[in-house]
Amino acid sequence: MLKRKLRFFHNSCFRLFLGLTLILVIISVLKVNQKADFLNRRHLDLTKEDPIGDVNCTKILEGDIEEIQKVKLETLSVSFKKRPKLTTSDYINMTTDCSSFTKMRKYIMEPLSSEEAEFPIAYSIVVYHKIEMLDRLLRSIYAPQNFYCIHVDKKSPESFFTAVKGIVSCFDNVFISSQLESVVYASWSRVQADINCMKDLYRRSSNWKYLINLCGMDFPIKTNREIVEKLKALKGENSLETEKMPVYKEVRWKKHYEIVDGKVKNTGIDKQLPPLSTPIFSGSAYFVVSRRFVEYVLENSKILKFIEWAKDTYSPDEYLWATIQRIPDVPGAVSSSDKYDVSDMNALARFVKWQYFEGDVSKGAPYPPCSGIHVRSVCVFGVGDLNWMLRNHHFFANKFDTDVDPFAVKCLEEYLRHKALYLQKN
Repeated sequence: MLKRKLRFFHNSCFRLFLGLTLILVIISVLKVNQKADFLNRRHLDLTKEDPIGDVNCTKILEGDIEEIQKVKLETLSVSFKKRPKLTTSDYINMTTDCSSFTKMRKYIMEPLSSEEAEFPIAYSIVVYHKIEMLDRLLRSIYAPQNFYCIHVDKKSPESFFTAVKGIVSCFDNVFISSQLESVVYASWSRVQADINCMKDLYRRSSNWKYLINLCGMDFPIKTNREIVEKLKALKGENSLETEKMPVYKEVRWKKHYEIVDGKVKNTGIDKQLPPLSTPIFSGSAYFVVSRRFVEYVLENSKILKFIEWAKDTYSPDEYLWATIQRIPDVPGAVSSSDKYDVSDMNALARFVKWQYFEGDVSKGAPYPPCSGIHVRSVCVFGVGDLNWMLRNHHFFANKFDTDVDPFAVKCLEEYLRHKALYLQKN
């Protein structure tokens, strides 16, 4: 009898335990689904945001010739040129109520996965105009676990600076650089702007894993989740363009340059050789580098000496990072052998179309002709560039401009938002 009672008691307890466990599982699933539904309802639909014509982004992303041609005709229309634009005054007014601003502008204010939450990324963003482009760039890369330093050019209009201050005031993890530069094209000031943000981000948090630098005309072609996955696969290595220096570019660092009337001028005076045992390499301003790389750049005496030497050269951003990446002992560095050269197409940092490389891909060109316009030989993308661009492995592409083709940004935004919310792994 006692054994029967004990068996009944144990069975009852077990059934009760199973019942409670099932209830907890159901509650957990409901919470996850509620969160997903909330995120999807609140953040997915960007299609009604821009009243700039009836455009089928799905067809554009598939490379549909008729739809792309339709968009090109739309950009020439009178209605396109008169379309409403958000101004600095709009942003100053909108950001007086941050809760309303983040909802209205559809920022995603929660991590979309535990993998992303546990792998924060730092961003340095150098800007000087086009406040709506900055907002759309920030919205497209924003995640609450990440960190964002925005460097505003000292020459920017006061209204632009005030609008940026308004935007950053709405986020705990977005801030303006503590030291601002008056940025002159091809001068040291462009590098210094990034270094200022480097220092601020490094001091701000010890949690972030990688630093990616951007400008206001960049836009992502990968979701945050995809970027995190690729960064993890790097296993502490860096990814940036670094190639043998062409002879015709050597004058940029062999001569002393000065800023005269707002432009960088060659004085004709020879510089001392760089304080390095490794050669100078060619590259670009853009990089994907580990936190350990950043720490080394900010604290190593040899690197600091090289940085000081580079300050009176032409376009130092196009060789400084590429050269540091080939210096022994730098975290994630690679050999100075030609075997380790990395082109911009092989690096993850940035997809750019240079006019003089465009052509027939079937005949060996690295990419097809620009669908938008060219500025200083760089393609400002149009909708016809998206289909080919999205097949590449890069994190970001440059350049985009809503004044040239807002449909390219619109369709890319919709694509990334849908992918981030609906196509995430469990």
